[in-house]
Amino acid sequence: MAQCFQKSHEAYSRKDGALAKELSNQGKEHQRQMEQLNHQASDWIFHANNTDSKPGEVDLHGLYVKEAIERADQAIQDARRRGDNHISFIVGKGLHSRGGVAKIKPAIEQLIQKHNLVARIDPNNAGVLIVDINDTRSRGGISVDEISRRLEDKDQGCVIM
Repeated sequence: MAQCFQKSHEAYSRKDGALAKELSNQGKEHQRQMEQLNHQASDWIFHANNTDSKPGEVDLHGLYVKEAIERADQAIQDARRRGDNHISFIVGKGLHSRGGVAKIKPAIEQLIQKHNLVARIDPNNAGVLIVDINDTRSRGGISVDEISRRLEDKDQGCVIM
């Protein structure tokens, strides 16, 4: 894909518009195939990680942030339609992320805020966010900002909520 786009740019610079267009179209086709394969891989990873999940539990490990947000958003909507009380998102602690900095967790926290929901950390696993579907922030609970603050406070040790 990148080679086609680069060669297209070079052909355009040489004023060979026909070749530039052909190479650009080839690059776009490679890009379409790449996106299709990425989508298939995402589906496979999500299915493999959630085959043995408990009801109301969604494992987002191995997905790109954008994919995790889409899956979590859909899971929240589905849980609301079913009338579920809560949903657990397995987001991890960021231990396997570059630099040990979590990527999925903060994105899901923002999604929870967008939906104006209340979340808490699973007392048995700090890599799991439990989202209360029927309880919004205005009625109490702990905000995702507070969850993040407590997780980052290394002096606090284990926090049970």
